Amino acid sequence: MEDAVQGKVMLVTGGGRRVGAAICRRLHAAGADIALHYRSSSQDALSLQQELNEKREGSVAVFSADLLDLGALRAMVDQVMARFGRLDGLINNASSFYPTPLAEVNEEHWHDLLGTNLRAPLFLAQAAAAELRRRHGCIVNIVDIHAERPMHGHLVYSVAKAGLVALTRSLAQELAPQVRVNAVAPGVIIWPEGEGWADQEERRKIIAHTLLKREGEPDDIARTVLFLSQDAPYITGQVIAVDGGRSINL
Repeated sequence: MEDAVQGKVMLVTGGGRRVGAAICRRLHAAGADIALHYRSSSQDALSLQQELNEKREGSVAVFSADLLDLGALRAMVDQVMARFGRLDGLINNASSFYPTPLAEVNEEHWHDLLGTNLRAPLFLAQAAAAELRRRHGCIVNIVDIHAERPMHGHLVYSVAKAGLVALTRSLAQELAPQVRVNAVAPGVIIWPEGEGWADQEERRKIIAHTLLKREGEPDDIARTVLFLSQDAPYITGQVIAVDGGRSINL
């Protein structure tokens, strides 16, 4: 298959755990080498690296970077190139998420949530653009169904993900025709960590708003990322909702 990820190098941000780890496993199983980024989850990242390298020696390398540091983003792309000699795909998965009611929003929230969810994907794409063009590569951004319908009490996060949807479409224009750029919008896949999300009744209500009446799994996102990376040569500038139908049933 012309666009198969076999033998290609995919950079996955926030790849050490949760959905990011599922994406790494799925791409790796399809034959890709993985540049696995992490910020603070070093133990998870190193454990996943060991797990995957036991299946295919030398196929995964880890890279630590603070996504709020623009200099670190270009440095990480350079490090990936030095390690693997190529870069074929960028998966912008890393994300900050927490509530920001209007009355409580401050500059730190704006800097952090816009920085990780929007600014970092932009500048990583900029740093990787020349190599991705050379390789006729792809970018997949992990957005959110709440980019289209904001989540109450999560003002800044919703704005950041809406910006990432706009960035996806803008990059598709800027990098065409060599690079395809798409996004995946998860719904109820894996519950956020933090206060308030452990309430079983609230979870039941959210699941009830899906058409399929169940929550998804991280691998549902990973399989969609793989599809966009290797099985979608004529798709660019698109957002695929993987949400059990929740986005049309809110």
